[in-house]
Amino acid sequence: MYRFLLSRQWVILTLVALALIPTMIELGFWQLHRHEHKVALNRVIADSLASKPVPAESLTAPGAEVKDADLYRPVTAKGRFDTGREVVVRRRTNADDQVGFHVLTPFVLTDGKVLLVNRGWIPAGDLGETAFPKIPAPPRGEITVTGRLMADQTTAESGIKNVQDLPDRQIMLINSGLEAKRLGEQVLGGYVELTAPRPRGDLPQLLPAPDHDDIGPHLAYAVQWWLFAAAVPVGWVVLARREARDRAQTRERDDETPEPEPAPV
Repeated sequence: MYRFLLSRQWVILTLVALALIPTMIELGFWQLHRHEHKVALNRVIADSLASKPVPAESLTAPGAEVKDADLYRPVTAKGRFDTGREVVVRRRTNADDQVGFHVLTPFVLTDGKVLLVNRGWIPAGDLGETAFPKIPAPPRGEITVTGRLMADQTTAESGIKNVQDLPDRQIMLINSGLEAKRLGEQVLGGYVELTAPRPRGDLPQLLPAPDHDDIGPHLAYAVQWWLFAAAVPVGWVVLARREARDRAQTRERDDETPEPEPAPV
């Protein structure tokens, strides 16, 4: 009754089904691991944001990489802004998806080292992205700033190419190594997203804290892949039984069909 399972068509179908099951199971575990990574990252972000500010130089140094455990940690630094060597980061959006720039200002510490400070977002304005925008000045003189410690942005992680031929004083990525070469100074690894002092006006717009409540759809995707894996053998059985039934009904019809009478001589 089920001899048709040995046919070329059904052998191929069975092999495909057998290959799909472990593949879908593995994809489900991949999505589960992404979910667990997101949950762990959210926990790190929440713990970091809730911690008390510490001096920036206690977590980073010139040429150093910011550790994952130190991401978003509130840090403080004492010094002055060097607006003469300020640059802007291209193609950055605000909460309303408006395109503009991030303002990156070197902050010269009391010991002479430099901390990169992202002072926030400003619109591109009527001049577009080709001209250096008008940027409200930060407080003058020696002050203390507070912000969230961030890791250097890289092409591999961001997907953004660090294009060289850009308009004057514009960059694509915030990278302390590249800025150290441009400035010719000792630049602390990573950078800081400013949280205080706040600007006097509306600009630059301070960057919001990262959303650490959203865990994403990865767990739902994992369950979907596992359901698909379970559906494959069920679907195979349903198709096989339907094929067997159809073949049995065809044989019954053939048996019931009367043989033609011989033609008269």
